Amino acid sequence: MTTLRTILIAEDSAADAEMAIDALREARLANPIVHCEDGVEALDFLLRRGAYADREEGLPAVLLLDIKMPRMDGLEVLQRIRAEEELKRLPVVILSSSREESDLARSWDLGVNAYVVKPVDIDQFFNAVKTIGTFWAVINQAPEGE
Repeated sequence: MTTLRTILIAEDSAADAEMAIDALREARLANPIVHCEDGVEALDFLLRRGAYADREEGLPAVLLLDIKMPRMDGLEVLQRIRAEEELKRLPVVILSSSREESDLARSWDLGVNAYVVKPVDIDQFFNAVKTIGTFWAVINQAPEGE
């Protein structure tokens, strides 16, 4: 039996994180969901340090990453992920309200797998997150050992 991989959400807005978690649950995904409030905490989770030192090994199925966060923004998190040998294949989807061309260009330059602008409409937001979760957690095929 294949172990269900975690869906990691790095989002400083509690309301946006809660909506994303609700959308993933509505999609009936059985994957565990972990919410980190900023980039530092997300890297701690991924690198199994600090509060996450004892978590099980393995990469999440996907990281849903906000850009505008305290302590360490999403673009810096993405840059660090792509520089780490054990993390560089982790699927990262930017889920941000930013439509700034510089954020889009920088995200793609740093190796993001997808960039999704958060829809303002709640139904569109739910549909977008459900689609992202289903694709990365169920449909996408990762290399063995990921």
